[in-house]
Amino acid sequence: MAQGQVEEPTVRCTEHEAQSNLLAVLRLCAAGKLRCSEKTRRPGAATVAVIGDVLAGGDFYPDEAISAFAWPMLLQAGGLAELTGGRLAPTARGRAALTRPPHLTVAQLWQRWLNNSLLDEFSRVEEIKGQRAANVLTAAKARRKIVGQALASLTPDAWTSVDGLFTQMRTAGLNPVVHRSERALWKLYLRDPEYGSLGYDGYHGWSLLQGRYTLAVLFEYAATLGLIGIEYVPPAGARDDYRDNWGGDDLDRLSRYDGLTATRLNALGAYAVDRTGDYAPASIPAPAVPTGKVTVPANFDIVALDGLPSAETVLLDGFADRTSDRVWTLTTASLIHALNGGHTLDELCGYLNRATSRPLPQTVTTLLDDTGRRTGRIRDTGQTHLIECADEALAVLIISDRRLRALCTRIGERHLAVSPDRLSAFRKAVLALGYPLRFSQRNDLRETS
Repeated sequence: MAQGQVEEPTVRCTEHEAQSNLLAVLRLCAAGKLRCSEKTRRPGAATVAVIGDVLAGGDFYPDEAISAFAWPMLLQAGGLAELTGGRLAPTARGRAALTRPPHLTVAQLWQRWLNNSLLDEFSRVEEIKGQRAANVLTAAKARRKIVGQALASLTPDAWTSVDGLFTQMRTAGLNPVVHRSERALWKLYLRDPEYGSLGYDGYHGWSLLQGRYTLAVLFEYAATLGLIGIEYVPPAGARDDYRDNWGGDDLDRLSRYDGLTATRLNALGAYAVDRTGDYAPASIPAPAVPTGKVTVPANFDIVALDGLPSAETVLLDGFADRTSDRVWTLTTASLIHALNGGHTLDELCGYLNRATSRPLPQTVTTLLDDTGRRTGRIRDTGQTHLIECADEALAVLIISDRRLRALCTRIGERHLAVSPDRLSAFRKAVLALGYPLRFSQRNDLRETS
């Protein structure tokens, strides 16, 4: 912490709130409320604001997007969501994550983040200019894994100051070098590329580059996933290691991560970095992340007289029609709409069983059962190739062949369906039968038949 810092630090034990946030953001994704740039895949201001509203305890700073920025990136890197038309939609893996223990998904997200090429966290240190020039920065994946090693080396449940962590990393040779070469350093600067270049001797200290990258990974991603407890202050004035650089006096901070002062590897983090084989959650600290209590009468209403956390509000909005601030109504139409959007009834039933003190009324369970029976009656089996035969006899010949019958399905008199993964094998087998497969316009076989 910089000399003269008088701000009392904030301590966040992120382990439990991160697991709640994972489910909340996935539900926003399923509701189609998250948008990202098609080019950069980064969330826009509106999406960041929507996520910030549902985060348990809010983002780390009220006027700075850290966790709210990280979640869409983590979902994409982890394969839980995919970008379609500028909007994030949950994948099959993402939908499954809504009904499995969240700590399992968190651990997988961290491992996938270590290996992603979606984002270079150093690009979020916007005050250091020149990063986009050619051959300046090293590959982020190699750097990120070094920070991951540093995180895994922390003593579980023990606080370590950020500067102490920097010292440990340097002693252990864990050096997430940001710049490709000494020449690359001359292209990095704060205000003026000539007078303020970081290439000058003494103006590119470890904490300025490797340290800021480490802070970005830990604060924005490890803390967002709940792997570390953190102690932090407002970033303005928290560090002064850049003040001697040209233009540094005009900045009150070098990055939004400057306020991180200490970190602690918690039980979830120890599990995610394979320090422990099982996850034994710590007791929820006070103030606890609340779980709302609801009442479900026989008229299909869901009533939350004391209100609900934002994450649970998002869940109920996805399955039921809101009829007032604290009342939702389940209908066949609302449930079918939720199922069509990728939700599962297990997600709703699991929540209601946890949030209510009494068994669900028979009318409600009957509604859920009836709706559940509709699920899977019609399903999308994926893309397929439609093969048209010149006549019915040829279709019968192909479907009767020992090799080909396992590669296709007959549709009607003259058509066969072949899945994309079997098309190559089908083409070889039908060629061996004496019939080359031709991709053509829909005017050839009909004209000759």
